[in-house]
Amino acid sequence: MKIALLGGTFNPLHIGHCMLADTVITELGYDKVLFIPTFIPPHKQLNTKVTPEQRLSMLRKFCDSAVIDGKRIFEAEDCEIKRGGVSYTYDTLKYVCDNYELDQKPAFIMGQEVAAQFDKWYQSEKIVEIADLIIAKRHPDNNGIDVKGFANTPSGDYAADYEDQSLLDNFPYKVTILENPVFPVSSTEIRSRIANKKGFRYLVPDAVFSYICENNLYGFTK
Repeated sequence: MKIALLGGTFNPLHIGHCMLADTVITELGYDKVLFIPTFIPPHKQLNTKVTPEQRLSMLRKFCDSAVIDGKRIFEAEDCEIKRGGVSYTYDTLKYVCDNYELDQKPAFIMGQEVAAQFDKWYQSEKIVEIADLIIAKRHPDNNGIDVKGFANTPSGDYAADYEDQSLLDNFPYKVTILENPVFPVSSTEIRSRIANKKGFRYLVPDAVFSYICENNLYGFTK
């Protein structure tokens, strides 16, 4: 099986994440994309009271709703939440290599804003030995929405300027640059919209919208 990994906080999962995963399957020929919610990300401090288990549940609801002709092309993988502690990509890739039937190296999908910081990642050189890298485009803003108080904070060595394009232009490893559609949406903006009683219905998949409403997440009230 040809598998790609898409890690993140998914706080919450939105249509940009979904379209990215679909593009990897449709245009790069992967059989399945594993959505892997991080437990504690090494590069940011989470700004939310939503638990890792709730983020995982949202992903599972979406993956269950996205079965096509009986084929599951998306799967929520809980290895980082089960492992606990800081979630490092290298450890997760080793887990996938050991626990999935693979026809080739798995691929790891990353956004261009974090790819520029890849040299600072834990075991970055070993990551490229066991996985192919896919770099996806990301939208740079939040549509003018005030997201102060809702944004995650870059931490430690990862607090550099993610917008420095020259770092990405000089990326030292072989990568596939994905020509994915770029939607002007972010999880930060969605959290802000929900808390401020603004519309967000069509920024997330139906299953995620229902879960947020049913569980009153991100300050949602009926």
